[in-house]
Amino acid sequence: MIRPKVKPVDKNTWADFEALFQSRVAPSYCWCMAWRMSSTELRNNNSASRKKFIRKRVNDGVPIGLLAYVNDKPVGWCSVAPRETFRKLGGDEALEHVWSVTCFFVKREFRDQGLVSLLIDEAKKYARRNGAKYLEAYPVEPDSPSYRYMGFMHSFEKANFSFVKKAGTRRNVMVCKL
Repeated sequence: MIRPKVKPVDKNTWADFEALFQSRVAPSYCWCMAWRMSSTELRNNNSASRKKFIRKRVNDGVPIGLLAYVNDKPVGWCSVAPRETFRKLGGDEALEHVWSVTCFFVKREFRDQGLVSLLIDEAKKYARRNGAKYLEAYPVEPDSPSYRYMGFMHSFEKANFSFVKKAGTRRNVMVCKL
């Protein structure tokens, strides 16, 4: 595989984000708003509304994440943004200048080729460039029946994240000092 390029989602890359999320088996039902809205807001908003909410954030200049490209086509996504732009995820509230990684999506034909590891490394750089001192993640074990979009613990362990605590029955809080 050609080394992917990674770019932040912004007004210039919105069409690529939209194309990726509208591709087959992509999480277009969510538009990566699951951790950015309350449970009530999620229930009361359909996919089209969620897309409008995430687009507004992009148009307002709020960071939402990174896209991975192969041959100039978007093939992967990592939700990474300031922690305060998400609802509570169970992290250490005493830490300041924290960004959160909450979701990944990689097109099926590009899975198991190291894209998640690349996106984690790029998320660390992106957060650091934007003033973060810590990057938090909320991954699960590989056998978890849910929350798999949040990534797996071993991927974050390889990227020098440390386990902090459990956040519920499946998710784990991990942190990396940048």
